[in-house]
Amino acid sequence: MRNPKFVIMPIVKNISDTQLKTLPDFKPGYTVKVHQRIKEGGKERVQIFEGLVIARKGGTGANASFMVRKISYGVGVERIYPLHSPNIVKLEIVKSPDARRAKLYYVRERQDNLPRVRKNGKPKAK
Repeated sequence: MRNPKFVIMPIVKNISDTQLKTLPDFKPGYTVKVHQRIKEGGKERVQIFEGLVIARKGGTGANASFMVRKISYGVGVERIYPLHSPNIVKLEIVKSPDARRAKLYYVRERQDNLPRVRKNGKPKAK
């Protein structure tokens, strides 16, 4: 019996460049609006999820993904989006500060959900 990992790999490699999306460059620390296509029954609508990008994985390839976190009614909500998903209609950058880390997982413990970022080259005061 063949390993399923070897069966899936050629499928991922055969994704053509026309199927990969061209999205704006963004990094962890950016605040983004993700316009996501949602299907409910026979209807389809676009829902906006605005939050802080806390991680990116996979570079810009077919397997790339990013994680967005927001606070909704006092509860932290995180979503992981495949970068080239057909369900992502549009991605807007709201804020683009420079974060000091590649992964902002420490934001989960912070109350205000704001990372320590630099604005105009100066560290943010605590």
